[in-house]
Amino acid sequence: MTLKEKIGQMTQIERSVASTEVMKKYYIGSVLSGGGSVPAKQASAETWVDMVNDFQKGSLSSRLGIPMIYGIDAVHGHNNVYKATIFPHNVGLGATRDPVLAKKIGAATALEVRATGIPYAFAPCIAVCRDPRWGRCYESYSEDHKIVRAMTELIPGLQGDVPSNSRKGVPFLAGKQKIAACAKHYVGDGGTTEGINENNTVTSMHGLLSLHMPAYYDSIIKGVATVMISYSSWNGIKMHANHGLITGYLKNTLHFRGFVISDWQGIDRITSPPHANYTQSIMAGVSAGLDMIMVPYNYTQFIDGLTFLVKNKFIPMTRIDDAVKRILRVKFVMGLFENPLADYSMAKYLGSQEHRELAREAVRKSLVLLKNGESADKPVLPFPKKASKILIAGSHADNIGNQCGGWTIEWQGISGNITVGK
Repeated sequence: MTLKEKIGQMTQIERSVASTEVMKKYYIGSVLSGGGSVPAKQASAETWVDMVNDFQKGSLSSRLGIPMIYGIDAVHGHNNVYKATIFPHNVGLGATRDPVLAKKIGAATALEVRATGIPYAFAPCIAVCRDPRWGRCYESYSEDHKIVRAMTELIPGLQGDVPSNSRKGVPFLAGKQKIAACAKHYVGDGGTTEGINENNTVTSMHGLLSLHMPAYYDSIIKGVATVMISYSSWNGIKMHANHGLITGYLKNTLHFRGFVISDWQGIDRITSPPHANYTQSIMAGVSAGLDMIMVPYNYTQFIDGLTFLVKNKFIPMTRIDDAVKRILRVKFVMGLFENPLADYSMAKYLGSQEHRELAREAVRKSLVLLKNGESADKPVLPFPKKASKILIAGSHADNIGNQCGGWTIEWQGISGNITVGK
């Protein structure tokens, strides 16, 4: 592979700037949908498949024909897609204390993501939320790391069960009805000071390893294909530039053999203010061990910057080769080289009745009773069997968007009947 082809594999761009020509010219390794980024409003499964295949055909027409991998934030079902089944957020699933249910939800989500021609989801989020002031606590299964560890069963649901003879740390995917998973956000994103988003997690190495790291041990053992790095810092060091924790611990100590991906414009945040020195940020992130960079828009600037750094020996070719080897390993495991193009055969799984029944089960099990009456001798529940009327009031009472919350159709969610549901 040429240097240009290798750096192309390390580049992930947003679908809105992708095209068959761009994929071929720059050898782009991956495309993603940001929150709310869709091919058309209320697009059908077939429309999604056509879009993904168009990008893929551009990749296949390049010199080596290396297929691209398309990723999306399917974090509580295939939540960006109209008519998809929406499951409770992680905070609700954690309340169920039911890892078997989480695995079933993972399997259902995989089918619905595949229904749209997509083989990769940026899930699960295995943050351990330690401060309810953190606005993303709903993406965390629990403040208890033991519960978070148990709920990593979503991963074999998404990817399939790892064979008993599989090498530790090697990514695994069991066939065309499964998708690659992504454990995120490595590491400590739920432990920032005062719960401030993207801020600093202040704790000792012991605290980090005992509280925030255990779910990553389990994820790697379960064959997770990718790990996404956190925007946050650990004791003042940006995670996107933390060589010790990415290369030293994740890759060398835990023997993770999949690829490490940045978060959305993650390297932009390494310097302060953002973009203060973009070339320096590229060097810091790639040197730390990032394999695939979620650019997502200014891909030519990233490609030119990384090319300059390699040609002038600021970044060794061995680091580039390691990144590309990991990316290609995941693509081979996923079967992308054998089956790069999707068809319409799985469209039937999008929003299927079976999956909606599973979602209802998850909702029932995730309900938490905060208070039952004013005193123990005057409980409100259970309702008498002959109760004739029950009033459900408030702005969320008949509003699918409000009930589903963030990461539903749009990145931060949106009010109203934004998708199909009951």
